[in-house]
Amino acid sequence: MLSTLLVVLPIFALIFSGWLARRVGVLGAAATTELNRFVVFLALPALLFDVTAQVHWGEIWKPGFIGAFGLSSLAVFAVTVLLRRAGGHPLSDAAVDGLNAGYPNTGFMGFPVALIAFGPEALAPTTVAAILTVCGVFAVAIVLIEIGLRREARDAGRDQPGVPVWLAVGRSLIRNPLLIAPALGALIPSAGLTLPASVESFLKLLGGAASPCALVALGLFLAQKRRRGAAQPRAAALLVGLKLVGQPALAYALGRYLFDLPPLLLHVAVLMAALPTGTGPFMLAEFYRREADLTSTVVLVSTILSILTVSGYLTTV
Repeated sequence: MLSTLLVVLPIFALIFSGWLARRVGVLGAAATTELNRFVVFLALPALLFDVTAQVHWGEIWKPGFIGAFGLSSLAVFAVTVLLRRAGGHPLSDAAVDGLNAGYPNTGFMGFPVALIAFGPEALAPTTVAAILTVCGVFAVAIVLIEIGLRREARDAGRDQPGVPVWLAVGRSLIRNPLLIAPALGALIPSAGLTLPASVESFLKLLGGAASPCALVALGLFLAQKRRRGAAQPRAAALLVGLKLVGQPALAYALGRYLFDLPPLLLHVAVLMAALPTGTGPFMLAEFYRREADLTSTVVLVSTILSILTVSGYLTTV
C-alpha cells in the first residue's frame, strides 16, 4: 500500500496546489478554463502526437493484451453510456460519464505502478494500454460528444439550416486537435520517418505539461463554490464502482478465459484497468461544459479509493 500511496501522492499534491492557489487568490475564476484550454489545444495534442510518432507498432503488437484491456475499456464505456441514456441524460453528458467509468489513469499512474509491481518487462504493455486509452476510448467519446452537441443544437434551432448532423459533426472533428494530433503523429512511423531531436524535445516539453496542468485545473475547479447536489453522489458511486471494480474484473475475465494471456500480460491488463479515472474526462467535461462537477468528484474519489483497491489486487499477485 505504501508504494501505491507514494505514486498517487504527487497527484494529490498537484490537485491541492490548484485548490490552494484558487483559495488564496493567486489564480482567479477564469484560471480553470484558461488552463484547461492550454491543455486541450497545446499540451495534450503535443503529447498525443509524440506518443504515436514514437511508437514502433511491431514491437508492441500484443493482440491478446489489446483485446483484454481494450475491450474491457470499451465495454464499460458503452454500458455506462447506455445506462446514462436510459436515465434520460443527453448523449454528450453520457459520453463524458462513459469516460469517467472507462478511462484509467494509465499515463500518470500506470507507468510508475507497473514498474514497481512487475519491473521493466511491464512497460511495453503499459505503453499499449496508454495508447488505447488516450487515442482509442478518448476519440470515441469525442465523436459521441460532438454528435450529441450537434443534435442538441439542431433541436434547439441553433444549428445551420440545411446542414445534416453528420456533416456538422465531421467539420467539428477535423478541427479537433485531440483527434488530428495522434492521426498526424501515426503517419511518422508509417512513412519510415523519425522526428528531429529538436522537434522531439519540443513535443516532450510541451506534452509533459498536459497531466500536471490538468490536475492543477482540477484543483482550481474543486475550490470553486458549487451548488448543492451538483456532484450527484449516486451517479458518482456508480461510475467509481464501474471504474475500480467493473473494468478490472472484466479485464481479468477476458484476459484469462478468452485470450488466455500469460501471467505478466494478464496482471498488467488488470492493473491498468484497475487504475482510477484519469484527467482526460475532466479536460473534456470542463472544455465542453458537460458534467464537470460529477467528473471532478469521480476523479478525486476514485484516486483516493484506488490506494486500497490497487494495493489489494497487488497483494494477490
